[in-house]
Amino acid sequence: MRPGLVHVCAMWVRVLVVLHVGLLGAPALGCYQCLVDVSTSLRLCWGHWLTQHKIRNLDSCFRTLDRVFNYNQKVIEAGRVGEGYSAQLKTILEEQILPMVEEFDRKLNDDTVYEERLQRAADRFIADASKLPRVSGCFPPCVETLNVMEFSGTRMLCNVPFPLPDNTEAIWRYASQVETRKVDQFEEVTAGEDRLYSIPMARQWHQGTYQCELYAAQRSVVRLYYYLTVTPQLEVGHTELQEIFDLSVLPGGRMTPGPDGSPHSLLLPPPALLTTCLAAILLLLFLTLGLLYWCTAPLSMHEGDEA
Repeated sequence: MRPGLVHVCAMWVRVLVVLHVGLLGAPALGCYQCLVDVSTSLRLCWGHWLTQHKIRNLDSCFRTLDRVFNYNQKVIEAGRVGEGYSAQLKTILEEQILPMVEEFDRKLNDDTVYEERLQRAADRFIADASKLPRVSGCFPPCVETLNVMEFSGTRMLCNVPFPLPDNTEAIWRYASQVETRKVDQFEEVTAGEDRLYSIPMARQWHQGTYQCELYAAQRSVVRLYYYLTVTPQLEVGHTELQEIFDLSVLPGGRMTPGPDGSPHSLLLPPPALLTTCLAAILLLLFLTLGLLYWCTAPLSMHEGDEA
């Protein structure tokens, strides 16, 4: 192989490693390139021969590995093993791949042979890996839930726990008012190198699922999902008032104790003020009774009084 071609192949394999890690997140997800050494993969694909075009093509071999292992849902499910079983998972996959590497190394083999042998290796891997203890929990891509009060700001960062290639592009998409990961429900809202998406003032129409997809070399690296809920201000105010009321009233309708620990008592006015108020009320009562008597007395009584 020419030196220039070796350099290009090695660089392409390094890019594929990063892409596969990003797509599947961890070895527990059945990531072929995470469990098999890069040099091993290069030796395996060295003699991949496209029978239709009569040429040797490593890129086609890597695409076959992607389809048979990395994007195969049965392989991914089988690779979801419990903590501490990654080493056994690696051994199971190597037992299927390494014999093929020794057999295929520096030899030309038709693409149909690769297809048949890799599929057989994947089936055996599924059967053996499925016997290992299972892991529980959410598997990428998970949906992270965020909550923000209406008219407040929020930010979402498209961040991953592994290094990204240069010139990585982030595309943000939005599915209104629903929590989903279905691709056809999203609409693109922004694209560029900035992996931060900000909402300065959240409103009700901002509620929904936000998808961030990272691309490198025109290939998808990873997708992240955020489900944003927006709490209306009226609801927030009602909740705060309810909390204040609940804290103020104890069981049985008793008020909360004062600072000294004693129950609050009614604050009565001074005795002199009470006496004055009571006298005014009695005077008003007598005047009202007198007015009623005067209005209802017979007319003859009024005429006699006038004579």
